[in-house]
Amino acid sequence: MNIEDLREQLVAQGQEISAPAIAAALRKHGELVSEASVREAVEALKRESQGAGPLDVYLADPLVTDVLVNGPSEVYIDRGSGLEKVDFRFSSDQEVRKLAVRLAAAVGRRLDEGSPFVDCRLASGVRVHAILGSLTDVGTCISLRAPRRVRLTVDDWVASGSMSEVAAQVLRAVIAAKRAFLVSGGTGTGKTTLLGALLAEVPDEERLVVVEDSRELDPGHPHCVRMESRPANVEGVGAIPMTLLVKQALRMRPDRLVVGEVRGPELVDMLLALNTGHEGGCGTVHANSASDVPARLEALGGLAGLGRVALHSQMASALDILVHLRREADGRRRVAEINTICVGDDGICASLPALEFTAFGTVLQGEGFARLEAML
Repeated sequence: MNIEDLREQLVAQGQEISAPAIAAALRKHGELVSEASVREAVEALKRESQGAGPLDVYLADPLVTDVLVNGPSEVYIDRGSGLEKVDFRFSSDQEVRKLAVRLAAAVGRRLDEGSPFVDCRLASGVRVHAILGSLTDVGTCISLRAPRRVRLTVDDWVASGSMSEVAAQVLRAVIAAKRAFLVSGGTGTGKTTLLGALLAEVPDEERLVVVEDSRELDPGHPHCVRMESRPANVEGVGAIPMTLLVKQALRMRPDRLVVGEVRGPELVDMLLALNTGHEGGCGTVHANSASDVPARLEALGGLAGLGRVALHSQMASALDILVHLRREADGRRRVAEINTICVGDDGICASLPALEFTAFGTVLQGEGFARLEAML
């Protein structure tokens, strides 16, 4: 008797998952019943009906940050050194789809042909993205992002070789001087982890108000209020966008406004806030290099209807410093650049290199370094 049949029988009889109920079901089908077989069935059913099912074994690994399912035949994990395929496969795409639907339903979200993808966060803190096979060539896909289990400090970054001593000194000075900054980098470079480490350096008497699309930041700070945007429910109502939360945050007397990830129109509200006396604000943004950040912000400002000239004018007076992260071929994440924001004669902002960190040491970048030194 397979697990699917066993589950259906228990559901049909209105019984909960328990050893007596499972033993009775196995006997009814002429199966050999032993303490070991019943215990194995109980564990299998619980895995299938709770948490992330068969993927929980990977999420339980403290080194795993991501679990990716590409249809029934491919499952990958990331343990900090890049993606690696694991020796596990689902029996069918239907099994993957059932898991995805159950994960969405666990937080009151809908996943079906009328709404074929979902992005949500489970009670455990695991972030879930799922998209049905009708939109992909491999079948139903599930992407799980495990919450950070250990808060890394700036000293931890230095000890692991992800940040030089010079970079640590400069970034601590940035925090102490209450300079506004953004942490940039590609997917999986550690932007949120670094931002959390830097926020832990903020003096205890200051109040942090954090706004995120999906809650990931967990800074080791005694006075931190975290808010998370909310999508519409199954009826299509109740959405709370990032832009609204940023506006609310400004009414909560923040000493530092933190936007966990700038990815849409909320950028404009953040820049306006940093231009009206809210010093030391910060956030993260996706970018391939520090020099790409101004263009990236220009594109995001366009989503809110802010013109190029107006956006660069706001950027020039709101942001001071850019910190860029890079992921090496061996999977190691590291602080690669610290740049400053400069304004050209045409009023357009550019990212001016100040410090570059290479395998051979720290490279000072002339004018950019002089500007950085003056700020700190």
